Amino acid sequence: MSLLPESFRLEWYWMLFMLPLPLLIYKWVRPRTTQHDVLQVPFFQTLGELTPSLVSRNTAHDYRLWWWAIWICVIVASARPQWLGDAIQLPTTGREMLLAVDISGSMQTQDMQQYGSVNSRLAVAKDVVGDFALRRQGDRLGLILFGSRPYMQMPLSFDLTTLNTLLQEAEIGLAGEKTAIGDAIGLAIKRLRDRPADSRVLIVLTDGQDTSSELSPLKAAQLAAEQQIKIYTIGIGAETMVLPGMFFNRQVNPSADLDEDTLKEIARLTGGRYFRARDKNELSSIYTFLDQLEAIAQEEEIFRPVRQLYVWPLTLAFLISIIFAITHFPIPHRARFH
Repeated sequence: MSLLPESFRLEWYWMLFMLPLPLLIYKWVRPRTTQHDVLQVPFFQTLGELTPSLVSRNTAHDYRLWWWAIWICVIVASARPQWLGDAIQLPTTGREMLLAVDISGSMQTQDMQQYGSVNSRLAVAKDVVGDFALRRQGDRLGLILFGSRPYMQMPLSFDLTTLNTLLQEAEIGLAGEKTAIGDAIGLAIKRLRDRPADSRVLIVLTDGQDTSSELSPLKAAQLAAEQQIKIYTIGIGAETMVLPGMFFNRQVNPSADLDEDTLKEIARLTGGRYFRARDKNELSSIYTFLDQLEAIAQEEEIFRPVRQLYVWPLTLAFLISIIFAITHFPIPHRARFH
């Protein structure tokens, strides 16, 4: 049974083997006895009066207790004593997801019902996707914003609050007016291919069709499937919209450019699923379903906060040195040299 509490440990305990070092040096390293000429100091007697304890050999035994106390404190400090706090269990389940959000020019279309009024597609997406991100405690999420080109706005991280902030700050046209779905998937592949195979997930939200990618969406989906990346695609935008005219109103389909066939095929190739969101309620229900994705078990991790204690033996060694100097080396009132 250990004499020390379980919360106390010496990180470098092997430093304690240095404790007997002065004894070994004293026993095995003898002073040299060779006779040499010495320098004659005329004022040696005066010097002895100034620091009598330095030149006196009768007090050597008295010093050893002090020296040993200082030496032990220094060695204990060198062993890095630590106090461990209570164990904190880190999340043992979670996924690693990239959220790809379309911020092309068409995402400013005002056709999404939200709270009894009509709002832009991007504003509704910010609201729903932001809430989804904040609910995924224990997951590592990343954010890709894409228009004419994709940009990694935030790499995979547990900092969901910052991710939501960056999403809310996204503006239409920040990444260009066109839509690069294929390139956004390609960027996600680069970020996810080195992650654990069972946790590679990409959620793509868009309202149009690919118009500017160098890598076609279906080719990108095939590459994602090879890397075992599951892609969920979401087509956002209402199917009917009334536009006022000079003599009468006319009804149009604001989502006529939405390439549902390609989005469905991307999901099929990668083992994901395609969803259609025509208003805020449908988009919320989609992310609620995605929120129920089976969590991937990870190795259990236990974290114990560590408080370093080496400062205490070091401080004690310093205080002993000060006391030793004051009590054994008094400062003379006057010194006279002849």
